[in-house]
Amino acid sequence: MFPNFQRHLVFAAACAILIGLITGSHSTGAKTTSRNDSSKAQSRFAKLDGMRVHYENTGKGDEALVFVHGWTCDLNFWRMQTPVFAKNVRVIAIDLPGHGRSDKPRVAYTMDLFARSLDAVLRDAKVKRAVLVGHSMGTPVARQFYRKYPEKTLALVAVDGALRPFAARAAMEPFIAPLRGENYKEVLGRMFDGMLGAQMPVARREEIKAASFSTPQYVAVSAMEGMADDSIWTKDQIKVPVLAILAHSPFWPADNEKLFREIAPDLEYKMLDGVGHFLMMDKPDEFNRALADFLARRHLLRQK
Repeated sequence: MFPNFQRHLVFAAACAILIGLITGSHSTGAKTTSRNDSSKAQSRFAKLDGMRVHYENTGKGDEALVFVHGWTCDLNFWRMQTPVFAKNVRVIAIDLPGHGRSDKPRVAYTMDLFARSLDAVLRDAKVKRAVLVGHSMGTPVARQFYRKYPEKTLALVAVDGALRPFAARAAMEPFIAPLRGENYKEVLGRMFDGMLGAQMPVARREEIKAASFSTPQYVAVSAMEGMADDSIWTKDQIKVPVLAILAHSPFWPADNEKLFREIAPDLEYKMLDGVGHFLMMDKPDEFNRALADFLARRHLLRQK
């Protein structure tokens, strides 16, 4: 088991990619899929640099609520959210490059690539503006999207994700190095054991690990290196509304809200008790209410 400091760094570096800018994105097909929650969504692929980026869309309109999963995860991690919000607004959930049903080429999985891939999806879906909901690593991905495409960003939602770095690139190397070894899955399993709340059912814990194990090792390592890039942690301000929903844990410093407000002045800050890193799965009803209230209060997205 990792010491607390190590576990916290790993925890901060976990999950969520996406985003994209493609010069002329194209759809490569669409079909209606039905998931276990009985909701229906249209499965599509956008293209970026010759790579297919998979996403699921529900609803119409030029504005959307976009869910960005975390490191080594996939769009199914939002299944307790997408059908709920799709009743009222257009919803898109993405498999980030290297994850889920998206292509997995041997490229550098940087936050900039993920940002461009998200834009490719929005272009393919003909969405002009979006509220981006990013879990864990999805938070710096969404922030990078905002940097590149501020005119396309209505608001950002940080789901147990950071706006400030936890360590410099050199300090992260000891935590990235074990992921490059032959016992990659064992290391990955210990990482996730440190992130999952004790209250999470065993079956769900195993599901999360299985999804993570299905992500190629070279993708996981490259994405972790991308999260350790100092250039994505600059102090430039976010000038759209931001909602931060975090797990109440010793991981976050006492002055964390102050640090967040330095970067996101128009911030709503909320901590949930009794949850782990995957708080949207631990307490989906409470999470969904917090997100719905934020959208309503800020008059974000056109209601169906």
